[in-house]
Amino acid sequence: MARADVIVVGAGVVGLSAALALQMRGLSVVVLDREGPAAGASAGNAGAFAFTDILPLASPGILHKAPRWLLDPLGPLSVPPLYALKIAPWMFRFWRACSPARVAASTTAQTALMDLSKAELEPFLAATGTMPMLRRDGNLQVYESEAEFRASLPGWEARTRHGIAFRHMDADEMAGLQPGLSPRFVKGTFTPEWYSISDPKLYTLALADRFRAGGGRIERAEIATLTPGADSVDLGHGWRAAHVVLAAGAHSHRIARSLGEKIPLETERGYNTTLPVGAFDLRTQVTFGGHGFVVSRLSSGIRVGGAVELGGLELAPNFRRAEAMLKKAQTFLPGLDPQGGVQWMGFRPSLPDSLPVIGPSRASPRVTYAFGHGHLGLTQSPGTARLVADLVTGAAPPIPLAPFSSTRF
Repeated sequence: MARADVIVVGAGVVGLSAALALQMRGLSVVVLDREGPAAGASAGNAGAFAFTDILPLASPGILHKAPRWLLDPLGPLSVPPLYALKIAPWMFRFWRACSPARVAASTTAQTALMDLSKAELEPFLAATGTMPMLRRDGNLQVYESEAEFRASLPGWEARTRHGIAFRHMDADEMAGLQPGLSPRFVKGTFTPEWYSISDPKLYTLALADRFRAGGGRIERAEIATLTPGADSVDLGHGWRAAHVVLAAGAHSHRIARSLGEKIPLETERGYNTTLPVGAFDLRTQVTFGGHGFVVSRLSSGIRVGGAVELGGLELAPNFRRAEAMLKKAQTFLPGLDPQGGVQWMGFRPSLPDSLPVIGPSRASPRVTYAFGHGHLGLTQSPGTARLVADLVTGAAPPIPLAPFSSTRF
């Protein structure tokens, strides 16, 4: 039977970041994944370290927008009819998480994790040799009317209270920052501290290479159960470790059920189209918040993607959603060349209060959870890696972990 100090289940950006952080603490680490490194959402995300994105998706504002959005099957938020009944309990929890008190608590916890992740990012990149992949191009959120801009102001006031830098812009200022925007956008807000990575898939694969170079192993195995014992955890398939980190993204809750924990994890199915390099002269990431998608400049091309489809793991992809975003992007960026794009759909693991689960399993202190980051897995991967390494080695975590506990549900 193969043994290690730690086995990390999941070879996405969160799992590999945690594996590297544990390896740097001198532990022998093996990573197991059903498909291999960067096979899921870590490959197809927008590539942003969105440290300013501290507001939870669950909020009073989303309750006002959701009915209108849900009526549009290709809009920013949708639930396929075949999945509506199954997701009803999760939606009820989401609705409860939208109360002002819960939003305030989630924002405080999210901010703490964002601040930690930002502080850990550059040391982690330096230690893993990936610093050249970091970009500091910022993010521009654009608004189609004064009313839409005014509706965004409470969110920016919340960011001000947490020390996040930004500046509001009129159309002329936006044109200087990002030429080629449609004149329909009359206001914008630029956040200069919104970092990005040159390509999220290549970054995740680079982490895998670094982990292997440090003596780590990455193997393909579909883990379904965890069985804790007195001094180790049995994962089946001949694998056993003194400690297990569960970071299997959207599949994590299924594995956690083997420990007797029912964690309300759902799947945001994200869609995008990646156009060839040169499809548009993009100088900063642009967020079209009223339409639920972003346009990002990667080393591999221009990526148009986002939106939220709460549709689970089993339904077939609906690539009309990717096509709808690309069509809108052509309208919003009139010079965009839509030819030669590659479509993608991936699973983003999301919990009702928009916070991940980070901490020990209720079943055994030998199992540490690190999943449920929604669309913030890349952003929060450095902070999560630090927390996981602290938990496994018995060090005191630098932020309170109660808001991220699996027992909060």
